[in-house]
Amino acid sequence: MGIPTPILAKAQTAAKLLDMSLSEFRDLVDAGSLPMPIRVGGKLDRWPVDQLQAIASGEILKDVFEW
Repeated sequence: MGIPTPILAKAQTAAKLLDMSLSEFRDLVDAGSLPMPIRVGGKLDRWPVDQLQAIASGEILKDVFEW
């Protein structure tokens, strides 16, 4: 078996997937330009990788999709 593809990403990984620094990623989340994370187990913040891919491809646009 190969390396599993993540379905959820922590902030640092999500920033890397979008080719930006962690601070840039957090600033965009805080500004509402990127979605807030989902909370897993009441304490872990994670971003769905498929949602990040849809944002990057333009499939999901901020003005059309409500976070």
